[in-house]
Amino acid sequence: MANCHRFHHSVLREYDVRGIVGETLGTEDARALGRAFATIVGRELGGNRICVGWDGRLSSPDLVSALVEGLVASGAEVLRIGLGPTPMLYYAVHALSADGGIMVTGSHNPTDQNGFKMMIGKKGFFGNSIVVLGKLAECADFASGHGSASDVKVIEDYVDRLAADANYAGRPLSIAWDAGNGAAGEVMSRLTARLPGRHILLNENIDGTFPAYHPDPTVVENLEQLIASVRTNGCDMGVAFDGDGDRIGVVDEHGRVLWGDQLMVIFAADVLSRRPGETIIADVKASQVLFEEIARLGGKPLMWRTGHSLIKSKMAETRSPLAGEMSGHIFFADGYFGFDDALYASVRLQSILARGDDSLGALRDRLPSVVNTPELRFSCEESQKFDIVADVRTRLEADGADFSDVDGVRVNAPDGWWLLRASNTEAVLVARCEAFSDEGLAHLKSDLGNHLRKSGMELPTF
Repeated sequence: MANCHRFHHSVLREYDVRGIVGETLGTEDARALGRAFATIVGRELGGNRICVGWDGRLSSPDLVSALVEGLVASGAEVLRIGLGPTPMLYYAVHALSADGGIMVTGSHNPTDQNGFKMMIGKKGFFGNSIVVLGKLAECADFASGHGSASDVKVIEDYVDRLAADANYAGRPLSIAWDAGNGAAGEVMSRLTARLPGRHILLNENIDGTFPAYHPDPTVVENLEQLIASVRTNGCDMGVAFDGDGDRIGVVDEHGRVLWGDQLMVIFAADVLSRRPGETIIADVKASQVLFEEIARLGGKPLMWRTGHSLIKSKMAETRSPLAGEMSGHIFFADGYFGFDDALYASVRLQSILARGDDSLGALRDRLPSVVNTPELRFSCEESQKFDIVADVRTRLEADGADFSDVDGVRVNAPDGWWLLRASNTEAVLVARCEAFSDEGLAHLKSDLGNHLRKSGMELPTF
């Protein structure tokens, strides 16, 4: 009889399981998660083929070993696909017709953290499914069986699939690539060896200590090495990846950053040129410019909740060919599988650039000019964060304000808009403002600050 297992209260998140190794997360958790996940897959799908991949963190091998033990003990046929980016795990589940998959990864989190991203069938495993997994482990309601584990290499097939959509038939490009010593490094090296043009590789060796910098491409300081390489080598663009390769960062030929919503305008124009009238999805943090450009291009813009699992589910529901988040998750169902894959997004972006006459900087400069804040994340007690947003929402309703509550509150005003939402994964509130002028931005920040103050919070300076 298997022992009951209780996960630390902080590790069962909205989209994944994640904690501090040796403190809130360890091998016993990995083993219990394997037992519970295999049990759920068997009961819900009647299947037992589960792919397992892992990133380059120093703690990943031990967690993988324990995870596989748990999966096998509950009757799973485990296919270990090896070290690589999270999208390679997603690809393996599709290519191998598996019943589920688990990626051992800490994504872009600090080196002392690690976790598990899961999918059941071809769908994300998140939200209430993770709650159910925790309860199942707590009562040890595990299936028992005699499973197996084997190694299945998919990296070459995955690189083949990435390269298949590379259309560089126009002009040759010079590209700087930065893996940040993350899990995308080897795939990046193999992929660029097959592509035409000149490719300059940075930090391609996978190293779980991340010696160059912490691989989060939404932080401008982390892109400094890439920006310098683009400028020094006269590159057409530069791309960077987060720790597990599902989020992209991009700089143009001048070393200027293109954020997720700006990239989405470029991708949407390409997709809608072939698929007019389709629904294009972006998260609630994206610029109003993106939603207006989608409409101008003949598409149907849809604002949705932040979170890669939530976006993927909405894509499937609406049959959307393209979606994206400010954080750099880009999802292509147009010619691809509908999951977030930064390497694939890189290939698509470079193909658009190679086929056209404009530089990436010119495409960026063509966008309407707005001024906006960065995404502001500030601490708020877990027990209070949703209540504060609800309090602000009630006040906005009473005032007759124009706002969307699809994810927190996004308030429309003559000057632009402001957003306040509670993070689903951390004890923080998230805010952002966008206006047509510096004066308008100041008005929006003041309005947001006043609402927070009335709810007992102070807006930090940003």
